[in-house]
Amino acid sequence: MRILAVYDAGKSTREEVAKRFRVSLGFVKKLLCQRKRTGKIEPRHGNSGRKPKITPEQRLALRELLAQRPDATLEEMKAELSMPCTPQAIHYVLESMDMTYKKRRCAQASRTGWTSARRAGAGNAGRKALIPRDWSSSTSRRRKRA
Repeated sequence: MRILAVYDAGKSTREEVAKRFRVSLGFVKKLLCQRKRTGKIEPRHGNSGRKPKITPEQRLALRELLAQRPDATLEEMKAELSMPCTPQAIHYVLESMDMTYKKRRCAQASRTGWTSARRAGAGNAGRKALIPRDWSSSTSRRRKRA
């Protein structure tokens, strides 16, 4: 990389290299530190992010537990396997493994029938109107006169 080549030539300081290549001083420092530590300067994004608390061995144990007890709750799974995570984390792991822990109906759901013999009318269809129908038009006439 050109930044390291210019710095290694020994004619420029880190500040001068940063100004020349229009990068921050922190970037130059991090680049030099990474090269010193690892010997490489390519991006290390594979090592970033939070590490999973549920190990591959625990995933296998979850699979075995669900095979034995498919109706176990998330809390029961966590307690039985003594996992250092939240029940939601177990849910997401099971989801990523395409496994389910919910109870399912064994029989087909029954059909529902009509609860009423005929369709009911509008709620206030049988009542007389409390406000005369021409009320809105009469108020607009009053406003026009004023």
